[in-house]
Amino acid sequence: MDRLDGKTAIITGASRGIGAAAAREYVEAGANVVLAARSALEIETLSNELGAKTAAKTCDVTDPASVQNLVDFTVTTFGGLDVLINNAGTIDPISRLEEVEIPAWDKLIDINVKGVFYGIRAALPIMKKQGGGTIISIGSGAATSALEGWSAYCASKAAVHHLHSVLHKEEGEYGIRSLLNSPGTVATDMQKAIRESGINKVSQIPWENHIPAEWVGKTLVWMATAASDAHLGGVVALRGEELKDLVTR
Repeated sequence: MDRLDGKTAIITGASRGIGAAAAREYVEAGANVVLAARSALEIETLSNELGAKTAAKTCDVTDPASVQNLVDFTVTTFGGLDVLINNAGTIDPISRLEEVEIPAWDKLIDINVKGVFYGIRAALPIMKKQGGGTIISIGSGAATSALEGWSAYCASKAAVHHLHSVLHKEEGEYGIRSLLNSPGTVATDMQKAIRESGINKVSQIPWENHIPAEWVGKTLVWMATAASDAHLGGVVALRGEELKDLVTR
């Protein structure tokens, strides 16, 4: 397994799903982990489970001051920041364009796009001062493939993909490793919401065809190491046995 001994990571949206799975894998790999989410109880419970190499910090990624406080807390607690995983995200609202509620559409953009930007903005000065770091965001095939009912989600993921392309161009020479993880469909609460909506082909995918969150967690560890350098500035997509072999070997 790839090792991250002595490294410190922030994982947003760490209370469940991909975020919680990534936290477990990062601790197993030897990293210090700050678990961030809006729900204090869930991340504190997970931190107690994972032990002294973790800390819980409530954070609203739609609030730049809250995100800055998260980064400051991480540096104070563990002495630095080596990896930022922008995992917090939402699929709601799932609705056709002519019917979608505007406040719900705006809220998704605040979480999925602005939340990623705020994380990058707060992490960059720390990472550059240290001589480098890794910033990973959860992308999606929806960034390039339109799906009915997902106007906000598709638009948000397209924005995040381009945001990371700019990050790579601007900061790659300063040791900032910019990577996107496109996990495909994952067996999490988000997929349950998609299934219940009954909108578009993704809602019809059998549950057993979704990949486990643990595999995504292992991939996020691999992406924080030099083993993934060939993918810098790009997207690591999890559909494919070749990548699975690299990650899990």
